[in-house]
Amino acid sequence: MSVAVVNSWTITEFVKDTAKFDSFVKEWFDIIDENRHGKVSCDQICGGFGMIFPSGSESMLKRFDEDGKGVLDLKGFKSFMKEVMDAIARGIGGSPVIVALGKDSLLMNAAQHELASRS
Repeated sequence: MSVAVVNSWTITEFVKDTAKFDSFVKEWFDIIDENRHGKVSCDQICGGFGMIFPSGSESMLKRFDEDGKGVLDLKGFKSFMKEVMDAIARGIGGSPVIVALGKDSLLMNAAQHELASRS
């Protein structure tokens, strides 16, 4: 676990870097898509992000489910992840916040992106 200072800029700039963000999304999609069907269910997403999305979050994911089958493909998952990151950025705002970051977490990737862009 690491500690970093982040703000909304940290997150929004990470999302704007499409190459980095797309790579991050694909990595997480592949982790969650354990059966390798190219689709992830709400249960799989809640299992992968349990602290953020408790069981019963199906209604929140419905708007990203383009075909209404109860699962997200990579495109829908990317839209979902962008919405999550934007919501986190709005919640943090412009003030710096000290956060504990888990390895390969959403915010860890954003913080690492910010550090790399400043080097």
